Amino acid sequence: MYKILTLNNISIVGLDRLPRDKYEVASEIQHPDAILVRSHNMHEMAIPPTLKAVGRAGVGVNNIPVTRLSEGGVAVFNAPGANANAVKEAVLAGLLVSARNICQAWEAARTLTGTDKEIHREVEAQKKRFVGVELPGRTLGVVGLGSIGVQVANAALALGMRVVGYDPQITVQRAWALSAQVEQATNLDHLLSQADFLSLHVPLLEATRGLINRERLRNIKPEARLLNFARAEIVDEDAVVDAIEEGKIAAYICDFPSNRLKGHPQVIALPHLGASTYEAEENCAVMVVEQIREFLENGNVQNSVNFPDAVLPRTDSWRLAIANANVPTMVAQISTHLAEAGLNIIDMLNKSQNDLAYTLVDVDRPIPKYLVDGISAVQGMLSVRAL
Repeated sequence: MYKILTLNNISIVGLDRLPRDKYEVASEIQHPDAILVRSHNMHEMAIPPTLKAVGRAGVGVNNIPVTRLSEGGVAVFNAPGANANAVKEAVLAGLLVSARNICQAWEAARTLTGTDKEIHREVEAQKKRFVGVELPGRTLGVVGLGSIGVQVANAALALGMRVVGYDPQITVQRAWALSAQVEQATNLDHLLSQADFLSLHVPLLEATRGLINRERLRNIKPEARLLNFARAEIVDEDAVVDAIEEGKIAAYICDFPSNRLKGHPQVIALPHLGASTYEAEENCAVMVVEQIREFLENGNVQNSVNFPDAVLPRTDSWRLAIANANVPTMVAQISTHLAEAGLNIIDMLNKSQNDLAYTLVDVDRPIPKYLVDGISAVQGMLSVRAL
């Protein structure tokens, strides 16, 4: 039996992918093999020595101590793309409500008083305050062309917008999914100078913290609207509010309320709704649960943030799954231990990512415990499992 600890409510649609004859799933469980999490902060948690994997039913892993887990040979998985449509739709809603000043107009309409005749008269007097712009022909700048950014770019084209994208690290997979009509910006400042709307879709890293700051806002197109459904910290909100009040930008639409932002008439701050749909929660749960199950049962790795992708089709053989420091001679030492135990290698896959390497080895006979212990004792080994 594999033991799975849930730290948040995980969609039952995902949990149903874990057969109960092989998995015990609970919010309170001792000695878990894996943890499923959404927003729970794991940084202060003691890491159980039995832990082999953590699955984040979402994309960002800022609430997970990835470095500490890597040092213990624990794989961390997420669900890239599973909530992309939900976030895309939230961004499109942000585009539309900001272009037409919908939130400000709705708030003004809610405060109207008097008879219907007086309200109608007041509506006609006020509506000029909320004159907006139409999207066709306007330029949307998309910073970050991952799964969400690509969907936003393609959808904006369908709305008749000109779309310019910027992502110096776009993957081949995302490039194939991106419409050929999306133009390429040579640098971020060039993009800012062109965009009537600017939508941010980058992860929070040291390199992206404060990406949109006072210096960058000097280059932004006058009356642009800034949308941030990625992470609060990639935008210097003090600089953005000052830019609004100085007339440099027209509005800030984000998913991250704060004391600085709330109540500002040209800020729409939503309560982190980007991925909050039933479909996205189910998609994320299903995706990460299936990845965790494949890792626990077969050692295969897909969509891990700290392990390299490694998929070796399973045969009727016995398998070793080994994580170790990415240093020379590790594969040779593994092979030596196998030879000394009289096991013949049927198939092998070795991949590395930064400081960590991962090896799957299929052998012709059952794997004795002393072999696992012997390989585990090699300096630099992080985890060794017989499957």
